[in-house]
Amino acid sequence: MEPGQSPTHPSLERPTYWLARFVILRLLGVVYAVGFLIAANQILPLIGSDGLLPVGLFVDRIHPYVGSSFSGFLRLPSLFWWNHSDTALLVAAWTGFALSCVVVAGFANALLLAILWGLYMSFVHLGQDWYGYGWEIQLLETGFLGIFLCPLLDARPFPRYEPPLPVLWLFRWLIFRLMLGAGLIKLRGDPAWSDFTALYYHFETQPLPNPLSRWFHFLPRPVLRLGVGFNHLAELIAPWLVFWPRLARQIGGTIIVLFQLVLLLSGNLSFLNWLTIIPALACFDDGFWSKVLPKPIVIRAALASKSSQSSKAMRASAWVVTVLVAILSIGPVANMFSPHQIMNTSFDPLDLVNTYGAFGTVGRERLNVIFEGTAAELPQESADWKAYPYKGLP
Repeated sequence: MEPGQSPTHPSLERPTYWLARFVILRLLGVVYAVGFLIAANQILPLIGSDGLLPVGLFVDRIHPYVGSSFSGFLRLPSLFWWNHSDTALLVAAWTGFALSCVVVAGFANALLLAILWGLYMSFVHLGQDWYGYGWEIQLLETGFLGIFLCPLLDARPFPRYEPPLPVLWLFRWLIFRLMLGAGLIKLRGDPAWSDFTALYYHFETQPLPNPLSRWFHFLPRPVLRLGVGFNHLAELIAPWLVFWPRLARQIGGTIIVLFQLVLLLSGNLSFLNWLTIIPALACFDDGFWSKVLPKPIVIRAALASKSSQSSKAMRASAWVVTVLVAILSIGPVANMFSPHQIMNTSFDPLDLVNTYGAFGTVGRERLNVIFEGTAAELPQESADWKAYPYKGLP
């Protein structure tokens, strides 16, 4: 018997989310792993002691305004208030990567996910310009919800306690705000989204095209206009379906996931699209996942569901977080429906509930800045200059 199904009346059985939690946490682990691996590779050139924006200088500069390190921590929570040496930065990055791999392997509990959340927050809050993009606070909000999806200590892939339903609704609330915020910022921004010409330019002028971007760019213009229509469907209509009953919710979730996969094929936004898929997965219950996941995993979930126990602590914490998110959502929701919408902004020190949006403006031409350096003692125009192209450009 598959999880969440009754042998007699499967349609009347309350849906379960054992497999949904399994998939959500695994993908969250993958995104965390990529984020920490990026930090391990780039953090010293960016905010190290000899980096472009050394975190030590940043801390020294804002200390007079925040007072003590503890006061600074309350405003911008980060472990690096007390130790921001190059060694501390690398240890935090590699520790986060190692713990993320544990989650990817199938072992996760609230304690482990809280550590990952705290470590990544440490980079985001003192990473300055390099961590000022929307996907960074999006990972923090997603990671925070993941903490309450599993037990405090039981790290098995299928622990004895079922996933709290309120937390799954919070994931749906997140994907609703993510997609609708992105859709509204487009309608209020560049007229190219309203006249359906945005994709005439987007694939060429996006930050990092990938090898398939050229193919997308030269699609027939009627197809590109249909692509803008699909964008509006995914961002302005599908988000409302995540609150509907099962069939409509799965249709909405499917549209959103397919949209993110198209973005993955047509451009390179690092882990953003995979991160956005995570909350959309909460639209699918075990009845869906049991049809697409390997049978051994489905059987393990069914056994866990059969012997599941109720946890008052998990239920209580889930409802407390739900109330907290509801209160903190007032500002972001007011912003989202405001004619002066601001995107990718946090309204609280822990980045628990944020505003999101992307590509409110579409560039009409692509301009690439070329950095050059020289080994000459006098850096004059006549010196031998060498170009340093970006790694991510095709």
